[in-house]
Amino acid sequence: MENEIVNRVSQSKLMTLDLEEYYPEGKREVLDVSSWLYKGLILKEKEFRASLDTYNWENYKDAYVAVTCSTDAIIPGWAYMLIATKLEPYVKMVFNGNLNELDTVLYKTIISNLDVTPYKDAPVIIKGCSNKPVPTNAYLWATLKLQKVAKSVMYGEACSSVPLFKKK
Repeated sequence: MENEIVNRVSQSKLMTLDLEEYYPEGKREVLDVSSWLYKGLILKEKEFRASLDTYNWENYKDAYVAVTCSTDAIIPGWAYMLIATKLEPYVKMVFNGNLNELDTVLYKTIISNLDVTPYKDAPVIIKGCSNKPVPTNAYLWATLKLQKVAKSVMYGEACSSVPLFKKK
């Protein structure tokens, strides 16, 4: 058949890294410290500790928790540390910051532990579209890690990729 359509992408050695596949499953929760502050602004240690002692921490079972303060209050470091001790028996991870920063930290760990040996001397495309919130930094870190082993690194889809790096 002379006009047969050939899928050259499937026949190539091109490998795809889809960061969405590494998205840590589990609920994400924000814990706002301001509800335990006097008028949302002042931390009174005795009352703060009492509130933490009576709080139902099981609400955060198996969650990734971002602890933050939505007001302009100045929260001492020990307060976040105390909250972490209360959350520790229940959560997958506790982090001081917002949900985007939490996902960024999760991906930093994932990419640091990513085995890139299968990508050695191969053309690699980092898949661009995702339905899950993959942080921009995850793409940067994956690129830097792959650059050390891959023949080339691209971004996007096989049909429309953006070249990022090619080994000389």
